[in-house]
Amino acid sequence: MLKVGDQFPAFSLLNQDGETVTNEAMAGSVSVIYFYPKDDTSGCTAEACEFQEQLSDFPGKNVFGVSPDPVKSHRKFADKYNLEFTLLADTETALCEACGVWAEKSMYGKKYMGVLRTTFVVDANGVVTHVFEKVKPQGHAAEIRAAIG
Repeated sequence: MLKVGDQFPAFSLLNQDGETVTNEAMAGSVSVIYFYPKDDTSGCTAEACEFQEQLSDFPGKNVFGVSPDPVKSHRKFADKYNLEFTLLADTETALCEACGVWAEKSMYGKKYMGVLRTTFVVDANGVVTHVFEKVKPQGHAAEIRAAIG
């Protein structure tokens, strides 16, 4: 798991529009990168909608949502909930693994690999300044806003 003070890893992923986004998109401003398990599920929808509702409270900051879902799923999710921030398709889980958020999980006694709901705040130089683990979707955007001002 990335820690405060670590450099955020380099990445090149497609967004919901099929455009390539790299870590260079974060350069020069504070970025909020939140990892979530799956588009259009109850918790992930609540988290995304709260970020959208409070987007104007994050002036000068980039917000990126990252999950293993493909571009088409991200586009549908963004359209359904009018999401105006960037969703990144980490279909190979390379960024999830580099950040330490791809791990074994368990549900109903069955083990599987999945995304640990985690958020990183990265400064203008690409250095991690905050790490939020085991995120509760409801109220998370306000928690981030309170932490970074």
